[in-house]
Amino acid sequence: MLDYIAKHNCSLCPRLMDFREKNRIKFPDEYNAPVPSFGHKNAQLLIVGLAPGLKGANFSGRPFTGDYAGDLLYATLLKFGLAKGSYGANKDDGLELVNTRITNAVRCVPPENKPTGPEINTCLNFLKSEITDMPNLKIILSLGLVSHNAVIKALGQKISAHKFAHGATHNFGDITLTDSYHCSRYNTNTGRLTTVMFEDVFNAVQQNI
Repeated sequence: MLDYIAKHNCSLCPRLMDFREKNRIKFPDEYNAPVPSFGHKNAQLLIVGLAPGLKGANFSGRPFTGDYAGDLLYATLLKFGLAKGSYGANKDDGLELVNTRITNAVRCVPPENKPTGPEINTCLNFLKSEITDMPNLKIILSLGLVSHNAVIKALGQKISAHKFAHGATHNFGDITLTDSYHCSRYNTNTGRLTTVMFEDVFNAVQQNI
């Protein structure tokens, strides 16, 4: 029970904690807590996003669930056989991931979807644990620059030596990092990321699993 409380009331980032408490008052029936990872630790693929969306994962308690980014991500996972069932935009929809696990660089929802540098660094230990606790991990897919930089740091590498670029791959021994633009509504509405571009990344990922 204490572990449950600690996970739901993390106080390491005062700004995020304050935002969480305000959201609990404003939205008392929603999850409003650090969002845990989704998928089995024995998976070969780890997808790393930015942070929970206010009315997405922060409400549902499952990464990328309940917002537009999740609509595109889970539709793509289902198409490529990396998920099974149906995505119903809630954590009780019965959707299962196949050989895939999903997490975020920052586990608590940040104001305006913008975590600060210190907040990202504070959550880095959780990301390191995600990576080290996956014995079969082969590929990490970073969605966006913040995720990319966090993964590079978690792997003990220098960001300057591994620049983010959509579709780029970075090899670290047994683990390959692949980059994609984040599947946010902004990126898809502006054409920065198209469905074809996103699926091309998953084609490359599948070839390396």
